[in-house]
Amino acid sequence: MLAPPCRLYCLLKRAQMLLLGLGIAYLMAGSILLLQRSSIRVTQPNLASLPPLLSLAAPPTALRPAGLGVRTRSRWASVQPQSGGGAKASRHWPASQRLGVQHLHRRWFHSLLPESPEQRAPLHSRHKGTYIGCFLHNASDRALGGTMLYDLRKMTSSLCQDTCSESGYQFAGLEYGAECHCGNRISSSRAAEEDCSLVCRGERGSPCGGVGRLSIYKVEEQLPGHRKFKNVHHRGCFKLPNSTISTFPVSSFQPNLTTQSCVETCTDKELPLAVFKKPHCFCTWTSSLFSLTQQCVGDTGLNLTSNSTHTAAPELDHYQVYHTPVLDSRCKERMFLPQRSSSLVALSSFPGAGNTWVRHLIELVTGYYTGSFYFDGTLYNRGFKGEKDYWKSGRSISVKTHESGQKEIEMFDSAILLIRNPYRSLMAEFNRKCAGHLGHATDVQLKSKEWPEFVSSYAPWWASHALSWLRFGRRLLVVHYEELQMALVPQLRLLTAFLNVSMTEERLFCAQSNQDGHFKRSGGQRPSFDPFTPDMRQMIDPFILTVDQALKSRNFSGVPQEYLPR
Repeated sequence: MLAPPCRLYCLLKRAQMLLLGLGIAYLMAGSILLLQRSSIRVTQPNLASLPPLLSLAAPPTALRPAGLGVRTRSRWASVQPQSGGGAKASRHWPASQRLGVQHLHRRWFHSLLPESPEQRAPLHSRHKGTYIGCFLHNASDRALGGTMLYDLRKMTSSLCQDTCSESGYQFAGLEYGAECHCGNRISSSRAAEEDCSLVCRGERGSPCGGVGRLSIYKVEEQLPGHRKFKNVHHRGCFKLPNSTISTFPVSSFQPNLTTQSCVETCTDKELPLAVFKKPHCFCTWTSSLFSLTQQCVGDTGLNLTSNSTHTAAPELDHYQVYHTPVLDSRCKERMFLPQRSSSLVALSSFPGAGNTWVRHLIELVTGYYTGSFYFDGTLYNRGFKGEKDYWKSGRSISVKTHESGQKEIEMFDSAILLIRNPYRSLMAEFNRKCAGHLGHATDVQLKSKEWPEFVSSYAPWWASHALSWLRFGRRLLVVHYEELQMALVPQLRLLTAFLNVSMTEERLFCAQSNQDGHFKRSGGQRPSFDPFTPDMRQMIDPFILTVDQALKSRNFSGVPQEYLPR
């Protein structure tokens, strides 16, 4: 009678041992693959100095249409503190040894990044400009003081040179193999060429700087009047006293003055504002002189073409003001909160609603980093340093999230609820899944079975996300993407007031002059047909009406008129 139970027991015990053996073999194989991938050679004494690994949670499988990428849902990249002994020992290392360890850290970090197919094969550089040399670039000696671009995966010397040229700069410098700096003058001394020994992540065989060192190129020169600048914005017409104008650091008399020629002059001088009235061009920094209260009455605020001539109002003290591509140094200053906040503020939105853009604006206008419930390496590489910070640390001014469950909502003390037209949100998120943060889905992808599957899965999520936050959110500020586009300054004032941060005029100018950031998808490459079928619209339109009623029931204004079905 006891034989069957004994046999069953033996069978289960063998199965248990077999599973244990398979598990051990799996872990050993994974460890070998990881070691082969990283390809790091480190001597035993330096093991303690290696930075910790990043632990990323796996993305969920919910709402994953076939064939599409899924937004990474890892909540944070946890960084374990190093032992106290290692930290104390490092204080007494000589400077050369510390520099070597920094090189090791940077190389180790780069080796962890997955390589794209185009990076595995040797790449040929296509230098447009002239290589100048290796220069110091640290806290005390900044070689180039203009804008800065991060890309830890695909940085090349050509990408850096193109970026600096389009921003109006004459020199492009690469650091750490992944960072691009621009400027119109080199303000530090030369360094040994062997100090610029790192190669670019996206380009083999080209010097790409080092730790505290820049490999500097002179970009391809263009004839005056033919340079094409990005991020040139018309600030408006301002009434300024002549006594004030005379104090501006740069003045130029140009009989044939144009918008383009004045912007070029001020860009070459690395000054962020071009102030002119034909035939006089002045260059200066941003200040309270250019507040909204100083603008001319009746000014249209329209952008002018780069080659147009423009005379200001007939009064002697009225001047046209443009933001040049030069980013004011104060606009680049960002930091974590000086004191950890006990109140967590969510920046919540449905995917594709412009969360990254609003984060960029908040960082510009407050000077503080925003955090994230997830970890997006692309965003971190492009300057969103709060991506890697633990989202509950209290060091960020707000935390990005797309979650809509009651438990996740109630973890936050307050929230900015960002809502965008669902048709545009769905299209933006599908573009991101198919072609990244800046690309567009092709007509073939929009005509495939993936698109209707995506819409049927994500359209209900658009509604449930807003409804859940309206129901469970404790303290809410509702921001509509379209209203932020149309009235940037008033909406930014509402945001900073909600975040309990004082906004200076200089910071407001920073947001206005660089409002697009690095993640604005170009307006081109629109689909050649309407991707939303009548059946899709019949499904989406009731969701819009439901969210509209929910907003009004909580005493918010309803959705913008353009959302409502016609």
